[in-house]
Amino acid sequence: MQTVPTKLTERLVIESEELIKEGWYANKSELIRDAIRDLIIKLKMQKLEKAIKEDVEWGLYGE
Repeated sequence: MQTVPTKLTERLVIESEELIKEGWYANKSELIRDAIRDLIIKLKMQKLEKAIKEDVEWGLYGE
């Protein structure tokens, strides 16, 4: 694994520590990895949806 230094706002630190205390995550690294994975999936889905919509519009209306 590679270490990626980052800075978080105080509010993000507090919120992440609360999630860890509640047992959602074992530590901040796990939380951040999960958040990044979720973001990547979300953005890929948005790109796919856009491409599908463009294909449908092309199919319906041509160029």
